[in-house]
Amino acid sequence: MAVAVITGASKGLGRALAEALARQGWDLVLSARSADVLKESAEHVAQYGTRVVAVPGDVTDAAHRGELVAAAGRLGGLDLLVNNASALGAEPLVRLEGLSPAGLREALETNVVAPLGLVQEALPLLRASRTGGTVVAVSSDAATTAYETWGGYGASKAALDQLAAVLAVEEPGLRVWSVDPGDMQTDLYAAAVPDDDAPRPSPGSVAPAFLRLLEDRPASGRYEATTLLGTR
Repeated sequence: MAVAVITGASKGLGRALAEALARQGWDLVLSARSADVLKESAEHVAQYGTRVVAVPGDVTDAAHRGELVAAAGRLGGLDLLVNNASALGAEPLVRLEGLSPAGLREALETNVVAPLGLVQEALPLLRASRTGGTVVAVSSDAATTAYETWGGYGASKAALDQLAAVLAVEEPGLRVWSVDPGDMQTDLYAAAVPDDDAPRPSPGSVAPAFLRLLEDRPASGRYEATTLLGTR
């Protein structure tokens, strides 16, 4: 059975991806900082009959990253790593003149340094995957477009995109995809722009774009969920 590790899996896109993969028979290792919420999400996903291991912790902690990979190993290996956990750097978002260095460091540690550390930890298992090891970096349109107040978060996602692109060159035996899921109705977006209550797609409606990638297995690169789903 294929095994996936998903960070930031207690809610939002991470939970939606976990449920979508469980429906297809994937075994899962799920990570998030909130133990109670993660436990509830894992129990919900486990109803589809797959093995689900909840490992609460912070992806910026090297020991936690080691625990995630070890849990995948106990399930039989690792076929898919989804780096989904993200930090904004400021809640709500602020212009660059007001962005604290500490806030930017938090965004970079969570969105760039931690994903690299997890990839490094997971590479032996990903390389050994019988179905083809895959790394997904959850990106943002803020990585490629200049939006006021999104500078720190966008810079971190642009750096994540670059790491994914270089990883794809260095590891040609893997599939490495950066995926821009587009605007979604999530707690992260609400924290970023609390005054914006315009309707947005649910994470569950975006998850099929990731399944499309896993089914078609296109070349490593950057993809947009709207294009994959044919909604743009």
